[in-house]
Amino acid sequence: MKIGLSTYSLSGAIHKGEMTVLDAIDFTADNGGEHVEIVPIGFELTPELIGAIVDKAASRGIELSNYAIGANFQGLTDEDYQAEIERVKKQVDVAHALGIRFMRHDVASDSDLSIQNFNRSLDRLAAACREIADYAAGFGITTSVENHGYFIQASDRVQALVAAVDRANFRTTLDVGNFMCADENSVAAVRKNLPIASVVHVKDFYLRPSYRNPGEGWFTTASGNFLRGAVVGQGDIDMPEVIRTIKASGYDGYISVEFEGHEDCRFGSRVGMANVRRFWEES
Repeated sequence: MKIGLSTYSLSGAIHKGEMTVLDAIDFTADNGGEHVEIVPIGFELTPELIGAIVDKAASRGIELSNYAIGANFQGLTDEDYQAEIERVKKQVDVAHALGIRFMRHDVASDSDLSIQNFNRSLDRLAAACREIADYAAGFGITTSVENHGYFIQASDRVQALVAAVDRANFRTTLDVGNFMCADENSVAAVRKNLPIASVVHVKDFYLRPSYRNPGEGWFTTASGNFLRGAVVGQGDIDMPEVIRTIKASGYDGYISVEFEGHEDCRFGSRVGMANVRRFWEES
């Protein structure tokens, strides 16, 4: 098991010009992280920057673990659908240039979250993921879908897509917090999907019921409850039990902390990594 940080956690400082992605690698190393997940938000991955990232990570003894991008294969014409597949394949090339073996891409965005719409869409979404996974296999890269974006967020929907794609190198980037967006209990959902996880994201949320609107700074779950990002270990998820469940499963891969709370992103990232390590050692 290796604990590290998603560059997304520091996107607030990156957007403000207070940090660069290279600074994020230094920050991770300085705070006990072992790997960095690259999420190109707030910076553009030019060939020059890719080379600089690889060199910086090597100089600090930091592994580059996962590459995460957005994608959408839902509601497109046949021409646009194939164009999106080709665009994501080019992003596989970026992951390969970074020397990264795991890559997460989104799959769908749709306001109709019904199970009927999901069932209608499954074959077409799986076909896109299968084509990309087959391309990625040539580089030794495992692609994945994250439980993210409401439409494919519930644990059963993730399982259905992974099974439909039916490729050994297509799995799930398992985000322990994001199940709450689909109103699932994180401990139960993590236990269900660990067998198909390639990478684990650790994220925490504060949760309030739909009848207790806390006001500004919160967003709603699929069923109308309220969430707000928290420092990992300080929110309402039973994080010690989540980490114990991951450890008991025998999972020995990358654990990537994602912070999206209101606190300073450097504080949230540092404390989150420290809490995950402490919970693991105490499990």
